[in-house]
Amino acid sequence: MSSTPPAADWDHTPAAEEQEIQHSLFGEILDWMLAPLLLLWPMSIAITYLVAKSIANQPFDHALEDTLTVLTQQVREVDGAIPRLPASARDILRADDIDNIYYQISSPSGSHVDGDRDLPPPKAEPESESYRAGAVAFHNATLHGTPIRVAYTWVNLQENKAQPPRLALVQVGETLEKRAKLANEIIKGVILPQFIILPIVLALVWFALSRGLLPLRELQERIRDRPSDDLSPIPPRQVPEEITPLVKSLNEMLERLKLSIDSQKRFIADAAHQMKTPLAGMRTQSELALRQTDQAEVHRSLEQLAKSSEAATRLVNQLLALARAENQPQAGTAMQPLELDLLARDTVHDWVQASFSAGIDLGYEPAREEVPIAGNPLMLREMLSNLIDNALRYTPRGGAVTVRVRRSAQHALLEVEDNGPGIAPAERAKVFERFYRILGSNTEGSGLGLPIVREVAQQHGAEVDLFANPRSTDPKYPGCLFRVSFPLRMDPPPAEDEVPHFG
Repeated sequence: MSSTPPAADWDHTPAAEEQEIQHSLFGEILDWMLAPLLLLWPMSIAITYLVAKSIANQPFDHALEDTLTVLTQQVREVDGAIPRLPASARDILRADDIDNIYYQISSPSGSHVDGDRDLPPPKAEPESESYRAGAVAFHNATLHGTPIRVAYTWVNLQENKAQPPRLALVQVGETLEKRAKLANEIIKGVILPQFIILPIVLALVWFALSRGLLPLRELQERIRDRPSDDLSPIPPRQVPEEITPLVKSLNEMLERLKLSIDSQKRFIADAAHQMKTPLAGMRTQSELALRQTDQAEVHRSLEQLAKSSEAATRLVNQLLALARAENQPQAGTAMQPLELDLLARDTVHDWVQASFSAGIDLGYEPAREEVPIAGNPLMLREMLSNLIDNALRYTPRGGAVTVRVRRSAQHALLEVEDNGPGIAPAERAKVFERFYRILGSNTEGSGLGLPIVREVAQQHGAEVDLFANPRSTDPKYPGCLFRVSFPLRMDPPPAEDEVPHFG
């Protein structure tokens, strides 16, 4: 029974769900434009209602004040008492088809004289401005559960102005039906046009956004219509200013992609060209062996065939190593903490037998202290192996090759030196190019070893330098010194809870 979960189970991971979520630029801009508009619209209605009520109150307050003024002209003191209003005056005062009109006249002592006894008195203090005789003031009240608007004033009954005033309270109130009706008419006059304008605004916003995002769709069509092999940059003048940085970044990526593809093409072409020689030699030697009848000649042809096979195998291995080095990630799980001294020691040990066969003294000088770096052990072994192999190939029999690891203030140094023929200063930059070999060199090689060294060093943030061997004393054999400088790995300080405590 298979233990592999079904696709429906492992496809819906959090990462996969995040990748499936796509945000529409058009929708997001539309949301940010319409959301404030739809929020402000109810606020506009509320503010309009308050303004409409204020506007509706003003003319009716003036009318109520005029009614109060007419009523106060009827208030007089006769024989020490205030007479009631004539019936005709009361009928005229209450003549309103919509609102109910209330009035009240109180004597200076506060006793009821005429009108509606239930009309609430004002809350004005004697020291207030509204308490002054002849000043008209307003207040809102409730009568029999119905809200009303009341205008009131005090009438001075004292004819002798030198004596203290005797103030009678006069109030006129009315219900709010006419005011509410006028306020509703104002609101209707303002809100109804908004119901017509709002859909038009939404349509115009939609059209403006569609028109504004049209260059993005045109850019998409231009990119989609490009041939698959067209990596030319997109003209930034043909796009809006806001997405010019995006187009520039895309052009930079296309340039890097073009360089990578061109490099791959050159690599494939060079590899195919280099593979022709050993393969052609193997075919020639095999055909020659088939035609020979002398066992000695057959044996010689088979030896040549073996050498060609070895050269082809080494070329293929180095091609694979170079391809692996070029595609090695620079961070993540590929890099791990390691000790350069131990790695170099183990790698040199693997080449001891080859150095014996070549008659070359292969030595190793360890570091005096730890040399920590971060790197990929497999790729670093490949790099050092190519440096040692290169030194063994070009060092004459009886010579010496030394591998050395040491530490400077900020770098970990890996050095491989030999006492071979050396490399002229004019050739030192070229030997790191693919398939480049120095003219006049009789040593077999593919020209890929040093390019692998450079590629692995770059992946590790290291630098490769090439010098003449400073310890060589033979002018004919100045030798070479390859130095790879790695950044030291700085371990973070231990956390506070990891520091041992001694009590």
